Amino acid sequence: MSAPIEVETPDELKYNFLPNISGQFQFRVRAANDAHIALTTEAAETDPMYEVFIGGWGNSKSIIRKNRSKPDVAEVPTPGILNAGEFRGFWVRWRNGTISVGNEGESQPFLSWTDSENIPISYVGICTGWGASGKWIIEESTPNSSTLSSKMCWIPASGGNVPPRAFVGGEDNGEPQYVIRANFQGGIIPGKLISSHGTAYVPWGGEENPVSEYEVLCDFNGTWVPSSEGKVPPNAPAAGETEESEPLFIGRVTHEGTITVGKIQPSHGVCYISYGGQELNFANYEVLVA
Repeated sequence: MSAPIEVETPDELKYNFLPNISGQFQFRVRAANDAHIALTTEAAETDPMYEVFIGGWGNSKSIIRKNRSKPDVAEVPTPGILNAGEFRGFWVRWRNGTISVGNEGESQPFLSWTDSENIPISYVGICTGWGASGKWIIEESTPNSSTLSSKMCWIPASGGNVPPRAFVGGEDNGEPQYVIRANFQGGIIPGKLISSHGTAYVPWGGEENPVSEYEVLCDFNGTWVPSSEGKVPPNAPAAGETEESEPLFIGRVTHEGTITVGKIQPSHGVCYISYGGQELNFANYEVLVA
């Protein structure tokens, strides 16, 4: 792993840009107030652009802004969130139009907003201002560790609806099972959709959890390969992540006459499926690869 990048920013509100297509920006910053982060398509302040202000307005609140326009699209009180005498750690993540901001070591964001326009982010800019200079320690961002694959097309749906060209991953009683994922308990969890049930399901916490809103994998030309004990091939795209940001992969198993789609969690060494109200785990499974 590469050493962290150290950057000093003066009190001038001028962004320093770094390339970043990983889907996340992990950093620590020492500043009295106004640590600003820009998410852009180019290494410049051009529309479209998102901005995150941490500790703005005298270190009293944090906001998300689009295209430098007011009113701000999201705002939350964060008194004392920055400190001029010590480093404070944060993360910023972006995927499927959702921008989220959180504290280092915490999986839940304290600030988030979803844009209907899904802007492809290629650069991150940092700066300080309004009376504050800053020192930043920026961690290496690696797509394989915490970012979901850009090779996969996910279409939002709900209520058992199936978008056109949905990917069939299994079957249950002669009915197709579609590959889905859903936001659940702070993570993005792969699972299954059985349209006649009017809902999708994700395995989590020992239970089969129904989810009324989900994303369906579409337009995907993938194949299944056998594996076991948490192993996934290099060409297996990450499709979700746990609440601790561990990547999750799509797996399936044959169980009681069904071919049931679920999630592979490498650190647990198994593929989990939701079936009969329970979360079941299997050491042997198939992995979806690109």
